[in-house]
Amino acid sequence: MSRLFVSAISKSCGKTTLSLGMAAAFVERGLRVQPFKKGPDYIDPMWHARAAGRTCYNLDFNTQTPDEIVSLCASASLDADLALVEGNKGLHDGVDTLGNDSSAALAKLLGAPVVLVVDTQGMARGVAPLLLGYQHFDSDVSIAGVILNKVGSARQESKLRHAIETYTNLKIVGVVGRDCDLSVDERHLGLTTPQEFFNAAPVIARARDAVRAGVDLDALLKAAEGSRPLWAAPRLRVHRAPDVTLAVARDAAFGFYYADDLDAFAQAGAKLIFFDALRDQSLPRCDGLFIGGGFPETQAAALSANTSLREDIRGGLAAGLPCYAECGGMMYLSRSITFAGETHQMVGALPADAVMGPRPQGKGLMRVEPTLEFPWPGNFPGQTVAAHEFHYARMENIDPGLRYAWKVRRGHGIDGFRDGMVVGNTLAGFAHLRDTSRLRWAESFVGFVRAQKQSALGAPALLRAAV
Repeated sequence: MSRLFVSAISKSCGKTTLSLGMAAAFVERGLRVQPFKKGPDYIDPMWHARAAGRTCYNLDFNTQTPDEIVSLCASASLDADLALVEGNKGLHDGVDTLGNDSSAALAKLLGAPVVLVVDTQGMARGVAPLLLGYQHFDSDVSIAGVILNKVGSARQESKLRHAIETYTNLKIVGVVGRDCDLSVDERHLGLTTPQEFFNAAPVIARARDAVRAGVDLDALLKAAEGSRPLWAAPRLRVHRAPDVTLAVARDAAFGFYYADDLDAFAQAGAKLIFFDALRDQSLPRCDGLFIGGGFPETQAAALSANTSLREDIRGGLAAGLPCYAECGGMMYLSRSITFAGETHQMVGALPADAVMGPRPQGKGLMRVEPTLEFPWPGNFPGQTVAAHEFHYARMENIDPGLRYAWKVRRGHGIDGFRDGMVVGNTLAGFAHLRDTSRLRWAESFVGFVRAQKQSALGAPALLRAAV
């Protein structure tokens, strides 16, 4: 199975757009492309899935073991012609000062040749020492070629080519011109999502056309064939027959879900029913509720206008419906969201108000530890839990008597010390969890939902009706 790793000299070099273009161009050739994204990222995988026509999986040193990363890559790519992995940040960037969590480390772990994207704006001969540094900094990283991106003119391209060919032995596998219409719009949490475009297809088509015109796809495929063989034990998890139903919000406001987390719900015995918090007037019949992150602040007016759904959710939670909400989901369950000078009423199930600020309140990797208030059953290791957060929102006017499920050991959470509001059978916080061998949180939450359902079935008839 061939693999190719797309990285860059730094963030915002255009590697995501070029990765989308590569995936779409290879698919156009009739190849089955399996996309992956390094690190804790929700939005880029949405775009990759659209471009490749296959689920995109995250490979993350923070939450997965190296063996688990290799196993996921190998098993998900079994029926693919090419595994296309997009890195994050620059090739050698990461939290660990030794680079053990960098894109370079992941490329080496996967035995994948690297295509290095260079933003060439304002650059000429200086590209040579830059690339020499990347080439020799870690000789174990196989750099298969370089794509010169955002090239302004034929004259600049000539200078760049001459410098690279004179001073390095790296192969130029692509040259892409500067085009403001080529990139996907960015904002406070990264790229806009495909769901927010009336039609995301033209965006991907432009990226495909740019790659098809400026990148040597044959050279990339030949480089990918040099991938080191991967061997990994198959990911065997027994599927339990579905006996609970989870309603999951998925729309322009909420969409931050890991594909394998949703798979883990099904494996734990949950049937998933997706609903649109902007348009659906009532909550689907369910035993539990999951509302992930997203952009409720940009959709706040529409969310607030859907009064019947808000009242339905508030009543269900008050009656004991189990619920888990992450970040944007927590904001939706609060009393209100304030953004860009406007305040909109939300569900009101949590005694707090969400206020968007101009700068991130919490950003990056988290370490949290369960408190005695944590409501779900077992399956958590007796150590801190790896998670991540990225939010401009803060919670204000919080009930001082509120209970919290997490102690924050690293990161910010709700107040720098605590995260995970616990109200009735609802757990809501800024921490984003990932279901892996280190943390089977989906199984734990489904177990909680199942226990609450069984408890309700055993309750007197009048109480059952309320639930």
